Amino acid sequence: MSNPFSDTPLGRKTEYLDQYTPSLLCPIPRWDAREELELDAHLPFHGMDVWNAYELSWLDNRGKPVVAMAEIRVACVSRNLIESKSLKLYLNSFANTRFADRRAVQQAIEKDLGHTADGPVDVRVLTLEEAARQPAWEPQGTLLDGIELEVEGFEPDASLLMTEQGAERTEVVYSHLLRSRCPVTAQPDWATVIIRYTGAPISHASLLRYLISFRNHDGFHEQVIEQIFLDIQRQCAPRQLSVNGRFTRRGGLDINPFRSNFEELPANLRVVRQ
Repeated sequence: MSNPFSDTPLGRKTEYLDQYTPSLLCPIPRWDAREELELDAHLPFHGMDVWNAYELSWLDNRGKPVVAMAEIRVACVSRNLIESKSLKLYLNSFANTRFADRRAVQQAIEKDLGHTADGPVDVRVLTLEEAARQPAWEPQGTLLDGIELEVEGFEPDASLLMTEQGAERTEVVYSHLLRSRCPVTAQPDWATVIIRYTGAPISHASLLRYLISFRNHDGFHEQVIEQIFLDIQRQCAPRQLSVNGRFTRRGGLDINPFRSNFEELPANLRVVRQ
């Protein structure tokens, strides 16, 4: 079976360019995966894909290198997600190009990514000193990973999810055991997933078993988090639900999709593996 992503940067050897080249960016339509999840234009969630870029550098007007970090927020209502290797190559292309200041860099990234995503994109370019002052995520809620389990399958299975008897509950649970695979390269993607809900109590053991079932699943970060949101919503019917995936970095980038039906994006706080 042919790979539909074989013509993207992830699927082929690529020359690294160091002069500003917006054409390196590659869009991936969101609706291909959303149709498989039986979604239509009326999404049951809102949210953002938050990218942290750790390898950003350009030249000032005198040719002196500048280094910085970027926080990129792509709205989940955009037509496309941005293929990760293409974003890496694009950001590397700033290396030997002169810009007046970091605002000019920010405006260029925002314009180019907005065009590629075909939707709203916000960009912040941070000095390393500013980035160092950002607080880290502190564990809140219940860690699921200590639950003893028998695990039999490593492909997503929504039927694993179960609720328990009891009054409606509001809680936060999280796990560091989410692992999926890139659908192009089959390389592993590792994440901490943080779930906040209000509704019938969700069995912690069933939720952990379900999250572990993604271990051999091929899917982009954004698609994995949307599937988790939808499976929990359809199987457990919480009144309120948020799913936040904090993936470890690759190629100087980490991707952090957030989907919710009731709250806005929380602060962009890096977890321990980020």
